[in-house]
Amino acid sequence: MRVYTVIAIYLAIINLIGFVVMGIDKNRAKKRAFRIPEATLFTMAIIGGSIGTILGMHIFRHKTRHWYFLYGMPVILILQIIIVIVLVMGPFRISII
Repeated sequence: MRVYTVIAIYLAIINLIGFVVMGIDKNRAKKRAFRIPEATLFTMAIIGGSIGTILGMHIFRHKTRHWYFLYGMPVILILQIIIVIVLVMGPFRISII
């Protein structure tokens, strides 16, 4: 299996998990049950699930009143995009065997 395929599968899974976690936390918030820590939600975004968490945030209307989520999640996504561009277009090549 090629490296790009593995990365694409990882990103699909982690974004799906990020989306589901936002939905679960919203459901728990409605029921006033034990919540998922905000640090966990940010960790999901940082490890690659930023698109899923942003989609979950807006679809479930969850954490949209918190400025650090409203602006922090897109900043994480933009930084991840910049990192990918630098790695792909940069003067150096990363070779994974």
